[in-house]
Formats: sequence, C-alpha cells, structure tokens
Amino acid sequence: MYSYTEENYLKAIYKLQEKNNDAINTNSIARVMSTTAASVTDMIKKLSDKKLLEYQKYKGVQLTESGKKTAIETVRKHRLWETFLHNKLNFLWDEVHDIAEQLEHIQSQTLIDKLDEYLGFPTHDPHGDPIPERNGIIKTSNYVLLSDMTLEKEGIISGVVNHSSLFLQHLQKIELTLGRLVKVIEINAFDLSLSIQLDKDQKIQISNEVARNILMKTK
Repeated sequence: MYSYTEENYLKAIYKLQEKNNDAINTNSIARVMSTTAASVTDMIKKLSDKKLLEYQKYKGVQLTESGKKTAIETVRKHRLWETFLHNKLNFLWDEVHDIAEQLEHIQSQTLIDKLDEYLGFPTHDPHGDPIPERNGIIKTSNYVLLSDMTLEKEGIISGVVNHSSLFLQHLQKIELTLGRLVKVIEINAFDLSLSIQLDKDQKIQISNEVARNILMKTK
C-alpha cells in the first residue's frame, strides 16, 4: 500500500510517459504536480527506494514495472469512479474529476471489481479516455482530432484532449458532447476555424483551439 501522494506522483509520471517515452525530468513533474522541483526530488528518492521508478541524474525518471502497475491501477480506479459519478449520479463531465481524485485511492480491489461489473464493464470514461482492464491492458482507440478532419468528413465526438473544467463547460454550453455526430462543412483558411453541422441539422462555428482538443471517431 502506498500513500495518496505517492500514487498521485506515479499517475502523473505515467501520464507524462504516455506522451513521451523518454525519461521524465523533474521540472515536468513539478509542473504537473503544482509543486517545487525540490519536493519532486525528495519524492523521487522515496519512490526509487521502493523500486517504483528508476532515476538517472540529469536524465530523469522512468517507472519500473511495479510503478507502472500501480499507476495504471490508480488510473483505472479514477476513470471507473468518474464513470459512476457521471452515469449513475448525474454529475456533469466537468464535475467528476476532483471527486474521483479522492475516490481513486480506495484500496479494496473487490469494491473496484464490483464497481466495474455494476457499470457494465465500461471501456471509456465520461471524457472518452480508455479505462484499463483489471489485468492492466489498455485498449487504444484510433481517434483523430476534429481539427484534422477534411471538408464534408463526418465523425462522432468520442473524447477530449483538454480536461479542464472551463473547456468542458464551454463544450457543454455549445452542445459539443460525447456521441454527437459532427460534419465539417467549412474550413476558414485564415484562422482554421470550422463551421460544423451537428446531428445533420444544427450548425455552429468553432475555433481551431476548440477543434484541436476534440477527439473524433470517423466514419
């Protein structure tokens, strides 16, 4: 059993490694954890002593197999709790993250397995992120960015890149939510903003900033 802080560090390093297979430097971890480089260095030593990560001076850190396993378990719990909060308790998708951050540290594997079963073994959370299976396998999804879709192309909104509350609230306000059918009907050559059609009727204009933070499953 590891502390909440240790699990949070492992999860943060895992997510950084997902984006970059190279060793992760101290400053990157400090930014994600909103703390100082000195605090990160102290935690790196603790996690290294517990064989959860490998650290090379001036090169950064990488999770060991044990560290990766713990990180994925924490991610799995987090995304299952987000799904429960959204699907069963009707929390909005911008409200579930902070609560799931607290619930993800529950240690009972039996509870998490029963939660998974109760939810019908979901494959993705309310933001479209894949939920790891009990054995740690994460099925990848072949999504494309809405900003990369060509004229007249159709697709289903299946996830987001930006998980911030402000961004999710904006999407909710303009009704760009998971499962909506989107068709690109115009691409502005000046600023790459898009005119899109939702579910074959409603038409709206969105910025390139919004479009490049929406993941699509194309037809």
